Amino acid sequence: MSIQITTLKVLAGQPGGRATHADVTRSVAILMSSGADWSDRMKRLAARAPDLSIFSSGYVIRDDSGWQITDAGRAFLTSIEAPTCETTVIEPEIVQPVLAAEPNLLTNVVRITDLADRRRRREAA
Repeated sequence: MSIQITTLKVLAGQPGGRATHADVTRSVAILMSSGADWSDRMKRLAARAPDLSIFSSGYVIRDDSGWQITDAGRAFLTSIEAPTCETTVIEPEIVQPVLAAEPNLLTNVVRITDLADRRRRREAA
């Protein structure tokens, strides 16, 4: 089923929504082998339309010059790509306060704050 949705996507991206059978086949092959991201996305979309038949549903028409997506096909594609209205509850993460520990400084490192305190004490004396 994800091949049919990929076909719809290919046709929707063509000028006038039309392409030759060879162009559709080549584009679908490229997309289907392009990696897990595309395959996973098409599987998710196909799950929204498990009994899809793009030709018998009238989403794509075939003639001697190639295939063309119909207005119904574009509307169908838009409908399955629309985000679902699922409500997801996200539990807030409990953040534990972290106490700042005194950094372990090397003995030859002078803290700037200590130096400023020394200057103030020297000037006050």
